[in-house]
Amino acid sequence: MTDLGPYSNYRMTVRLELANRPGMFARVATTLAEEGGNLGAVDIVSASRDKIIRDVTFDAKSEEHAEQVLARLNGLPDVKVLNASDRIFLMHLGGKIRVESKLPLTTRNTLSMVYTPGVGRVSQAIAKDRSKVYAFTTKCNSVAVVTDGSAVLGLGNLGPEAALPVMEGKAMLFREFADIDAWPICLNTQDPDEIVRIVQGIAPGFGGINLEDISAPRCFEIERRLKAALDIPVMHDDQHGTAVVILAALRNALKVVGKRFEEVQVVVNGLGAAGMACCQILLAAGVTRLIGCSREGIVLSGDPERLRANRSALAASVQRGRPSGTLQDALKGADVFIGLSVGNILQPADLDLMDKNRIVFAMANPDPEIAPDQAVPRCRIFATGRSDYPNQINNVLAFPGIFRGALNVQARDINEAMKLAAAEAIADIIPENALSEDYIIPSVFDKQVVHQVSLAVAAAARDTGIARRLPKT
Repeated sequence: MTDLGPYSNYRMTVRLELANRPGMFARVATTLAEEGGNLGAVDIVSASRDKIIRDVTFDAKSEEHAEQVLARLNGLPDVKVLNASDRIFLMHLGGKIRVESKLPLTTRNTLSMVYTPGVGRVSQAIAKDRSKVYAFTTKCNSVAVVTDGSAVLGLGNLGPEAALPVMEGKAMLFREFADIDAWPICLNTQDPDEIVRIVQGIAPGFGGINLEDISAPRCFEIERRLKAALDIPVMHDDQHGTAVVILAALRNALKVVGKRFEEVQVVVNGLGAAGMACCQILLAAGVTRLIGCSREGIVLSGDPERLRANRSALAASVQRGRPSGTLQDALKGADVFIGLSVGNILQPADLDLMDKNRIVFAMANPDPEIAPDQAVPRCRIFATGRSDYPNQINNVLAFPGIFRGALNVQARDINEAMKLAAAEAIADIIPENALSEDYIIPSVFDKQVVHQVSLAVAAAARDTGIARRLPKT
């Protein structure tokens, strides 16, 4: 199957009982080929004179396609499907995270020190000096990953239970990339007042709050109110994590094509949570010609100094319901297109409206705003959010290091200076002599990323006066 990438999300392992005679497995392999399934590993589980049991792994295009293949296999004479398993579901079986004790509880003496009566002394010390909570509890290294399930991935309003596997995954990323203990908190309310009240109520137990998968425009109000009310870092990653990595990628892309922020025209399509944050950070970084588009057309443009001065409340400058032109109008002569919208809204001819040496970041998932095979021949630099193409722009390059740096200095906030520092640190991971059209952003597995980002963020927190302690070196 030519349309399946190397990392298929629909890999099935099926256990088959076959009559033990020549040609039976060949019949299975032929059926898989006829149905368009990619044959993978084949293992013999057991065999007798009459029967042979094999585990057969294959890649499918979708859940529906996998079911179709299984039905066809089950319909073969002398072939019986005993069971089938989906590797994605197997990885999630019983959840993906757990809590582990740092100390073994093997004696009464240890128990008396970690719990009552010994723990009472620690509680009294914290009551006298609340800052000691950072020294003697998990608060120093913990983040709450909070969602209401209203905007789960690109799937929509699925609710808190359906959001839980995603929040568990986010907690895994915090732990694996930044050694941070993260806790999934899925709220059974989508009322902003209730969300703010609940998060304020649980905040004493956490060193930071990562808001996740909360729909716009409610996410703006929720984040703003929590940042004002709490003295720990609060960040809506769908907004700012995306914006930081896009800025990092664009810094390097402009170096490759020999252009500067001050001279390029940037079109941002999709003014939801990520789109608005992207516009804000681009203005802060020095972009002077910015056009924002929604489904209506051009709804954000104008004097760059006015936009930059009002970037913290940029939503007020969006002229929804009163577009001043189409997306195609915005693309005329543009140097950069950043898509944070929906898939397949651009045609090859639309890219031809842009200036030469054009940069296109088509970030819609799973299908970008324009198919890569159509865009790459027309772009100097092309990037997506996908892992199966070069230049993957992924939030995991930003949020682990940002929170690591903020926790290291017990920051009271995550401010604009810290986000700009994070973007610069990500971009600088790649030496200028190594930059190319296909290499403008480091890999998410590059061990330097979290360390360098955390150092830059901690320094920015210190320089802007919101760090409670000196950063680690």
